Amino acid sequence: MTVTLVGCGCGSLTREAQESLESAELLIGADRLLRQYGKGKKTAAAVTPEAVLGAIRAEGSGSVCILLSGDSGFYSGMRRLAPILEKEAETELRVLPGISSVQAFAARLRRPWQDWELCSAHGTDCDAVAAVCKGKPAFFLTGGRQGPAQLCRELADAGLDTLPVSVGENFGTGEERILTGTAGAFATRDFAPLSVLLAEAAPRPENRTPGLPDESFLREDKIPMTKQEVRAAALAKLGVGPEDVCWDIGAGTGSVAVELALQGRAVYAVEKNSRALELAGENRRKHGAWNLRLVHGRAPEALAALPKPDAVFVGGSGGALREILGALPAANPQVRICVAAVTLETVHETLEILRNPGFETEICQIAVSRGRMAGDRTLMAAQNPVWLISGRGK
Repeated sequence: MTVTLVGCGCGSLTREAQESLESAELLIGADRLLRQYGKGKKTAAAVTPEAVLGAIRAEGSGSVCILLSGDSGFYSGMRRLAPILEKEAETELRVLPGISSVQAFAARLRRPWQDWELCSAHGTDCDAVAAVCKGKPAFFLTGGRQGPAQLCRELADAGLDTLPVSVGENFGTGEERILTGTAGAFATRDFAPLSVLLAEAAPRPENRTPGLPDESFLREDKIPMTKQEVRAAALAKLGVGPEDVCWDIGAGTGSVAVELALQGRAVYAVEKNSRALELAGENRRKHGAWNLRLVHGRAPEALAALPKPDAVFVGGSGGALREILGALPAANPQVRICVAAVTLETVHETLEILRNPGFETEICQIAVSRGRMAGDRTLMAAQNPVWLISGRGK
């Protein structure tokens, strides 16, 4: 038996695909594709790998085509079907590509697409804000809960309401349409179920090593800010990667949260002081840290609704250090933690909590002196020492 996975493209088949459909004895696929390509042919409606395999076995022999929308290699059923069909006895498997929605959309816009960030929000959760923060336009397959309007709403809520976006509807049909606008304007519009979205890259500063100058952050008296040298060391201890989800507990002005957002995928800054949270929001906008979410509340209660963290910085605990640190391994047993302490009592309590069989712990003290002018002479002024206690789940 010959089984061919056919990418049906966006309304137009390749010549090879057309020839395969014409010679096939059985077509398998979703109802929509069978109505379009299955006239006069024997068909079987099936989309799950199990149902497809059952239809093939029922046929027994001959030539079978499995219809896939778009391109067979771009978020199609081929990823799950091919390994199963390759193991099927006496089955020869072929795969034919089709014109994908990203190719069709780029052609309509008269733009190259090789540098786009490609994402699927079709039947799966997608972080639109993280996608546009990677320095290039982000293309989204949409569907289900996350249609173009919902994705644009997420961008607008992150402060990207003026971000240029384009929507393509109903490719390959007589109702095809291209619309351009902004995330804020499209957040409340209705779009066709068969739609794709292109969002331009979010404005961000050039990448640089962690440890932004203190002067680059907006500050106010009595709202704490982790200083540059300590901040850079804390980020090094946490070792944040581009796909990491981070928490900053007791965020203050948001200096650490901003730097985490420039390194990771998503950051949640938890702060009980409403004015401090406003200041963190202003610093988010100033530094283009759009993937920083602000959470007004007191830890550990405010942590319950947050997604699983890969790395957590604790800059302030509000007297609930034991409860906060106790909640982190429950959120992720392999979580990386860094606690900044300025008193010996906090150091002792943190070590007592973290030094258990499930954690590897280390401590360092950072004592920084900064130069200041006294007339035409430079004097070194010592800053308060800070301890960084870091731990990692085994």
